[in-house]
Amino acid sequence: MDQGFDVYCGVDVGKAEHHATALDRAGQRLFDKPLPQDEARLRELFTSLQEHGKVLMIVDQPNTIGALPVAVARDCGCEVAYLPGLAMRKAADLHPGKSKTDAKDAFIIAATARSMPHTLRAVDRDSEVLAALKVLSGFDVDLTHECTRAINRLRSLLLQIFPALERAFPGDTLTRQLVLDMLMKYAGPTGLRAAGRGNVLRWARNHSRKDPVHLIDAVFTALGEQTVTVTGTEAVELVIPRVAGQIKELKQQRAIVAEEVEKLLDDFPLSKVLMSMPGVGIKTAATILLTIGDGSSFETAGHLAAYAGIAPVTRRSGTSIRGEYPARSGNKQLKNALFRSAWVASCHDPLSKAYYDRKRAQGKKHNAAVICLARRRCDVIFAMLKNGTLYEHKEPKAA
Repeated sequence: MDQGFDVYCGVDVGKAEHHATALDRAGQRLFDKPLPQDEARLRELFTSLQEHGKVLMIVDQPNTIGALPVAVARDCGCEVAYLPGLAMRKAADLHPGKSKTDAKDAFIIAATARSMPHTLRAVDRDSEVLAALKVLSGFDVDLTHECTRAINRLRSLLLQIFPALERAFPGDTLTRQLVLDMLMKYAGPTGLRAAGRGNVLRWARNHSRKDPVHLIDAVFTALGEQTVTVTGTEAVELVIPRVAGQIKELKQQRAIVAEEVEKLLDDFPLSKVLMSMPGVGIKTAATILLTIGDGSSFETAGHLAAYAGIAPVTRRSGTSIRGEYPARSGNKQLKNALFRSAWVASCHDPLSKAYYDRKRAQGKKHNAAVICLARRRCDVIFAMLKNGTLYEHKEPKAA
């Protein structure tokens, strides 16, 4: 982050009211008052501070409640930065007192930006594509959580009244379109038994492209393993079709969101650069773009790896403590995206698989080997973003 600023304005954002503290280069307060969530007052503050020179506005939350201050500051010609919550809390320990107030938080934000600019992060660029991508990705995350809860709820219902039937749908079989439609139509073991194997198989063939005979056989084999009726079965079978319909609706919404995300990424040149790399799909590319943008805020690939939490941390103290350990910090979203993409690449890309196998041969466990591969791929991603070049496929060297 550029240090050539004359004014550092820290804003502790709130739902209805913010608190702003502005410091000059010497640390003297130029402003320290509450501000309403109002464009006119925010514009008045930023304009008056610009009389003292170049202004850097720092927030602790650049999205949702902090979106308006960020937009007004940019419109006034101010630079904008973001101080992550963890860095802010660590900086707060450097100041006396344990109290937490909006005024103190705003001062800590401004003081940290003035004295420790390396702790700041760039706020998303003025890009409609990235802004829309952030909204859609956040909505997709919410849909994913809701879908997972609904699936767990459905399994719990089946397990409560008929464990054998629940075991007939292993893995993601329960979320298949045919299975959800079947549960919506027949509700549960009572309805399936009443309809009979022949009628259910005939219905399934009319609603499936593939031959469903193996699935139906597994279902009716499971139905033959239990003869007793568990208390509450009738009530549970009233709920099962509704939960199955909820899962079906959530999956359809996720498919629509995925189409919209794909359309947005088509308008973003760097997305094609990222997805040219093995193991990087639409969601991984979206996560990388949302967390680091074009990567210009990182000087080297090492800085990017450290930010993602995939670079080992060196610990040395005298002669008794020496070594490197896995990092426990970093951007969790970016770290998970790089880990998943490295895992996929280790299964399908010959070059990545050869590197992964080499690390396993050195005695590393699966997760450690994938992290090593993710660190290696991070260097490639950084170079691709920096130069705007596509991934170059290479053959692994012979052992």
